[in-house]
Amino acid sequence: MNIVIFGASGMIGSGVLRECLAAQDVESVRLIGRSRLNAQHPKLRQVVRPAFADNPSTLLDDDLRDVDACFFCLGVSAAGMTQAQYTHMTYRLTLAVAQRVCELNPHATFIYVSGAGADSSETSSTMWARVRGMTENSLLRLPFRRVHILRPAVIQPLHGATSRTRAYRVFYRLTGPLLSLARALLPEKVLSTEVIGQAMLSIARHGATQPVLDSAQIYHTALREKPAPNGG
Repeated sequence: MNIVIFGASGMIGSGVLRECLAAQDVESVRLIGRSRLNAQHPKLRQVVRPAFADNPSTLLDDDLRDVDACFFCLGVSAAGMTQAQYTHMTYRLTLAVAQRVCELNPHATFIYVSGAGADSSETSSTMWARVRGMTENSLLRLPFRRVHILRPAVIQPLHGATSRTRAYRVFYRLTGPLLSLARALLPEKVLSTEVIGQAMLSIARHGATQPVLDSAQIYHTALREKPAPNGG
């Protein structure tokens, strides 16, 4: 598979990148970002487009063509943002990228990382939930081979994955041991960045039974890639 990732500098995106580079059936991984990551790998190609978040037309066709899957992990916190600002970053940017990818790769699978609480009815009193729901609904109407939405809730970063939001970094530093315990006790509710990456790869390979996956469904999708005990 040839995969393009948006948002690889974030916590979830960096976890997804790690799983893609480790997967034997992934031939190439293309990162689209505003700056270059400190990462090197024979499979990896980095495309730096500093202005694409404000002006998606700066992306070139060659940046996006010939991919089997697009993993869109780019997201921002709504804290301190107006509805117009959040709509631009969450809805307009995502749809502009997805439409371009679809035009060039209609056979591809598009996977969007949303969040628990997104409102598909688009009527929530919570601004971010409405905008996320609107984004999900618009993506699901695009004529890709497959579109799937992931709605994780509590996430534990593993293998050096780090949030770009300072408040979240502090939270994860303080709660790391508790999250490990919670994930051991409630693996369907507390996901790791590793599990999310494995689930996305599984969906790219095989699809999923439903277009929108909650935490439990993400977890069980990732399990499909685990070998059965004793080869059974």
